[in-house]
Amino acid sequence: MRCLHTSDWHLGRPFHGASLLEEQAAALDRIVALAIEADVDAVLIAGDLYDRAIPPAEAVQLFNDTLARLCHAGIGVVAIAGNHDSHVRVSIYDPLLSSFGVTIRGDVRRCAEPVLVAPRRGGEAVAIYPLPYLDPAVDGLTLRSLSPEASIVSEARERISHEQVTGLALHRVRADLCCRSGVRSIVVAHTFVAGGEGCDSERELTVGQIDRVGVQRFAGFDYVALGHLHGSQQLDGPRLAYSGSPLPYSFSEQHQSKSVRIVELATSGEARVEIVPLQVGRPLRTIEGRLEELCRDPAHAPAEAAWVRAVLTDETLPMQAMARLRQRFPHAVELRHRPPELVRASASERNQQVREALSPLDLTLAFYADQQGRPAEADERELLRQALQAGAAGGEA
Repeated sequence: MRCLHTSDWHLGRPFHGASLLEEQAAALDRIVALAIEADVDAVLIAGDLYDRAIPPAEAVQLFNDTLARLCHAGIGVVAIAGNHDSHVRVSIYDPLLSSFGVTIRGDVRRCAEPVLVAPRRGGEAVAIYPLPYLDPAVDGLTLRSLSPEASIVSEARERISHEQVTGLALHRVRADLCCRSGVRSIVVAHTFVAGGEGCDSERELTVGQIDRVGVQRFAGFDYVALGHLHGSQQLDGPRLAYSGSPLPYSFSEQHQSKSVRIVELATSGEARVEIVPLQVGRPLRTIEGRLEELCRDPAHAPAEAAWVRAVLTDETLPMQAMARLRQRFPHAVELRHRPPELVRASASERNQQVREALSPLDLTLAFYADQQGRPAEADERELLRQALQAGAAGGEA
């Protein structure tokens, strides 16, 4: 069984007000081409298909066209709703689309209904369980009503957490899987698994870190295709991983390599994963310096074709700074001003933190070296230590 794992397309999302539709179309073109080239049996899309609950028409058209191309190539699709999607809207045609090999699941009540995908190269079918983003306040009540077992209900208190609601859903998934002896299994989920590394462009699920779900919740499945975090990463070897978004959606992602995962599921259930870079879209660059230097320095030439965040270090913010930047960097979208006094204050604060971390003897030795122009020798260090010790004893007395 071979599948392509991708997530967090966020179709319809702009970048600092600029449309990303062409870049998103190029990314999906690349994903379709990779799926065909790798001869995958299914494409797994782990949530956040769109950037908002009511996406623009052109984003919906792009999504539909992509599904049609995958279907035409004989490739199945298993997708779930993420926290940015409307669970009802994205899955409204799921019963109809399923007859064409496309599943878009948003109803948590169906989490224990797997999509059975038979490998085109032969072999037993694989059970793929689509687990959409779970809202503890809403889906927790639904799952409690579907899981009357005392051991499970006792875990779901009045204020159920992401950890608990995920446990309730996966309890139902495992109950179904237990009835399918020897069947390989994949879970497609949209959540924040503890140990994952987030970034600025992901919407917080809750205040603080109470939205984290433990890795152990996903034990026993052959592969877990995760969505929500935009950086490609694995948390339990290749078995449990985030594919990451196909494009960067904030400057906090500028150093991430955007990719998809080609997953080969052996007959034993072992997941062998190949990470394939997408290499599409405009790059991101952060440049820093005085305005005149940024506009003239040839070292910044690679940023001329990129989305640019400029950090100006002029004493005062120059007039029409963004307009002047865009004469050289037409895709400059963010401007920050960090005058030298802020840099100096930051350096002073760091020095103070370093001083506070030093012991009294270290501070004394540093002062001695500064005054004498040389570090203290061994006998001098001992005298200074004794002096400090005597002073401390006298203070205590």
